[in-house]
Amino acid sequence: MTSSQVVQRPEAPAAAPAGPARTAPKRAPRRGLSPRVRRRHWLGLAFAAPGLLFYGFVVIVPILQSVNYSFYRWDGVTTATWVGLNNYISFFTDPALVESLGHVLVLVVFFAILPIALGLLSAALLGRGKLRGGGVYRWLLFLPQVLTSVVVAVIWKRIYGPDGPLNEALRAVGLGDLAKNWLGDFNWALPALGVIGTWTALGLCMVLFVAGVAAIPTELYEAARIDGAGPIREFFSITLPSLRGQVAVALTLTVTGALRAFDLVWITTQGGPGTSTTTPALILYRKAFLNPDVGMAAAIGIVIAIVCLGVALVITRLSEEKDA
Repeated sequence: MTSSQVVQRPEAPAAAPAGPARTAPKRAPRRGLSPRVRRRHWLGLAFAAPGLLFYGFVVIVPILQSVNYSFYRWDGVTTATWVGLNNYISFFTDPALVESLGHVLVLVVFFAILPIALGLLSAALLGRGKLRGGGVYRWLLFLPQVLTSVVVAVIWKRIYGPDGPLNEALRAVGLGDLAKNWLGDFNWALPALGVIGTWTALGLCMVLFVAGVAAIPTELYEAARIDGAGPIREFFSITLPSLRGQVAVALTLTVTGALRAFDLVWITTQGGPGTSTTTPALILYRKAFLNPDVGMAAAIGIVIAIVCLGVALVITRLSEEKDA
């Protein structure tokens, strides 16, 4: 065979260089907690156990007992009678309780809406600049938070009295016709009580908002001023959105405070005159101790607790959605 007869076979393509073999990632073998970690966990539970037991004994057990009592008609002495959900139905059908719910809505305006609005105004005035006498102003507004509710109620009961400072001031400026027994007037007793709540809650709202304003970066305000924004535009574009968390906290505390209002009402008016200032918490007290109906009192307490919890959850959820 000559060289011309030799058939040239095409060369096979060169094999690709072998790369690193792909292997499935190995899972780390599960290992139990080390003895040291276990000891730390048990030690933490041991330290927390007394507090948890005390909390369960003081809070959880009474709540469960109240839920149980709410299904009975019981005066606290004689044998209890099973009534099922009748106590809860009566909460929304009893005219006195329905009227007290309307009073609570009025108190929410005075206990929550007005303090938050005035607190935001105070934060706008005090938070961004040097205001002469600002420290004294903050101290005076926060003073009600230091005083007990009993002291606050006694002070304002004296102010609203027929010969109190408020009526004397009206007479001094020639407005004696407006003087009245504010807490004894059917039309003015509830608004007068609400003003006490506004004065009490304003200090808390102001402190929360001033602290929040102090944490806002000053660069945001400088950039807004460069763009030509005025004080009002700065407030609605920078200050108010930045205080969303503080507003949620203040709104939760003040609204639930209005729903649970008892001490101020009891000391100043005891629900009077007539039933013009009654609240669910006041009716609960009367049902539990004055005209014993322990089952109805327990039902009122459970409903108030559920409403307060629902308000707190709604406000928190709305605040989180806005932040997102």
